[in-house]
Amino acid sequence: MTTPPARERSPTDETDLLRETERARLRALINADMDQAQRFHATDFQLITPIGATLSKEEYLGAVASGYLKYLTWQPADIAVRLYDGAAVIRYRAQLEAVFGEHKLPLSDYWHTDAYEKRNGQWVVVWSQATSIQT
Repeated sequence: MTTPPARERSPTDETDLLRETERARLRALINADMDQAQRFHATDFQLITPIGATLSKEEYLGAVASGYLKYLTWQPADIAVRLYDGAAVIRYRAQLEAVFGEHKLPLSDYWHTDAYEKRNGQWVVVWSQATSIQT
């Protein structure tokens, strides 16, 4: 299937593309595929972790590349998309399990909110925030 040029895409096509971009980003992080992960994250990317720490792109992807942060599971539910001119915000609930340093984070539920911008014709995540859901 050929993807039409961005100028010919409908808003529905763009929201579907954003959902697939986020799923592909998660697959790259789970597989520690750093070539793919690099292309999904903007140079000025910043993550706010569930404990309120801030990580730059270099810090975050460096932790994944080194194995200090290893995602075991990251299963997003339905991804809601708010599309704007050249920008988008996505939000979804996910089940996530990871190892951070020597600490295993058990399978838990989180809310994820991500801000994307379209740069050079490609959607890239610029801000990401994860919030732990307490049960």
